[in-house]
Amino acid sequence: MNKLYPNAETALEGLLHDGMTICAGGFGLCGIPERLIDAIQASGVQKLTIASNNAGIDGQGLGKLLRSRQVAKMISSYVGENKEFERQYLSGELEVEFCPQGTLAERCRAGGAGIPGFYTKTGVGTLIAEGKEVKQFDGEDYILERGIRADLSIIKGWKADEAGNLIFRKTARNFNQPMATAANFCVAEVEEVVPVGSLDPDSIHLPGIYVKRMIVGAPYDKQIEFRTVRERV
Repeated sequence: MNKLYPNAETALEGLLHDGMTICAGGFGLCGIPERLIDAIQASGVQKLTIASNNAGIDGQGLGKLLRSRQVAKMISSYVGENKEFERQYLSGELEVEFCPQGTLAERCRAGGAGIPGFYTKTGVGTLIAEGKEVKQFDGEDYILERGIRADLSIIKGWKADEAGNLIFRKTARNFNQPMATAANFCVAEVEEVVPVGSLDPDSIHLPGIYVKRMIVGAPYDKQIEFRTVRERV
């Protein structure tokens, strides 16, 4: 089966609908599926629930979908670099489920492993625990967190073979792998596709069985969330 599609629009054809849940990989602006996000924006799909470690920045990454008012709910950990996110949240336009970073990663990993829920100490005694089941193990309180399952995952990889076996590079590995497994359908954009057999089997981060469709998104411009420089002396 040919998994490689000519562009993001064709790779997402038939997969998008209003009210769907999407798991989006990436860490800050590193390892985000830029071409797929652009195609989702262009599609005009509405009322999305998106699970992602962060919400991009204004006008970059998932910030594009916030700007176009296509997101109804975000399940996120770190959102401090996005003013539009802040504005929509404070005005009541955007529903937000804040989730500790490690818990979010485990919720997606659990969803991909068929685990509906798990107990964790993270968040005990805080607002995170409100409305959640609390259970004691060895005399200590733990809260129940639900695994996340999405309709679609969009991820970014460094290199893949034609069967969809995929390698992430450095920080881009954060969240892309668990997001890929947590959805019913995974679409990946990568920088390079090589023939089957070209990749070291021990170096594969995501087996091709999880990847249904792929695109080559390169070339990319390296985006930086904020730049801090030292004054010249």
